[in-house]
Amino acid sequence: MSWNICVIGAGKIGQMIATLLKSSANYSVTVADRDLAALSALNKQGISTRQIDVSDEVQLTEGLGGFDAVVSAAPFFLTPKIAKAAKAAGAHYFDLTEDVAATNAVRDFAQGSDTAFMPQCGLAPGFVGIAGASLAAEFDEIDSLHMRVGALPLYPTNALKYNLTWSTDGLINEYCNPCDAIVNGERVKTAPLEDYELIGHDGVEYECFNTSGGLGTLPETLDGKARAVSYRSIRYPGHCDILKLLLKDLGLEHRRDLLKDIFETALPRTDQDVVLVYCTAKGMIDGALREKSLINKSFARTINGQVWSAIQVTTAAGVLGVVDLMRTGVLPANGFVRQEQVNLSDFLNTEFGRIYRAGDVTEQNKAA
Repeated sequence: MSWNICVIGAGKIGQMIATLLKSSANYSVTVADRDLAALSALNKQGISTRQIDVSDEVQLTEGLGGFDAVVSAAPFFLTPKIAKAAKAAGAHYFDLTEDVAATNAVRDFAQGSDTAFMPQCGLAPGFVGIAGASLAAEFDEIDSLHMRVGALPLYPTNALKYNLTWSTDGLINEYCNPCDAIVNGERVKTAPLEDYELIGHDGVEYECFNTSGGLGTLPETLDGKARAVSYRSIRYPGHCDILKLLLKDLGLEHRRDLLKDIFETALPRTDQDVVLVYCTAKGMIDGALREKSLINKSFARTINGQVWSAIQVTTAAGVLGVVDLMRTGVLPANGFVRQEQVNLSDFLNTEFGRIYRAGDVTEQNKAA
């Protein structure tokens, strides 16, 4: 059965989602936005578009009529309005938000719904939650699960060793908001930019530190089962110290509007990027203490004759993989659906999840 999808948001991720859907025989796609220039660019690629002002609740609900599912690639602060309209229109709902408050609003709309609501898809949260939950399930008793994700420039040149690759608002949220975690068996909020560690992969050294939103609902799912669960962002060494200078010493954590302006003025965007997913779990298997890791490394690539960044590809593949599982009846078709309800093998075998297979998924098992 084919699905008719409405993608809300004609930005970089929305364009990638629409491109992948258009290339599939199982979907028809329409992109909705109020930006006529962005929609015009998609029209030139043969993608159907619709001008909708998301702030107009009536127009939005009417505009979503007739679609099987809605995928929100809009900013996180529009999430509640879009989810509410999707429910009113009788469409399944998916989004990419890392914002905890927005996710809680989606959960509320999911109560008693005849359609499914699945927020926090994409990369992190999203694929990393699927990968982490799959890793944890391999243990008879799970002790710790640590997940790390970075979307990084391949060729860093500035002091931050960073280029903008996705939403600036979402990036600032990650750096400033409290972080969900499990510490010593208790669900807690930890401070962003803390719990610093260094890791290495393929001869490259990286730093990792707490950021908000990447765990999704995993702390809730693993509550009472794991001693420690965390999410950290991966950056090149030196990034965290400069962030602390900007956010703490200069007080820009209280001036997010100014921080956004600084980032978008000073940090160029790049399509020459790499996305690194690095999950590690420890626990008991057959009476022995074991450790397992899952590593996925994705690069920018050419699709349909156009170069797409690694963050665009992995984020779009993350949400569309679960859309495909719901279309084919593998996932629940109503209520609130979590990322950890997705089987990793099922995800990787979807037409979109297969994109991650090109990311050199490796599992390294060793006795602790």
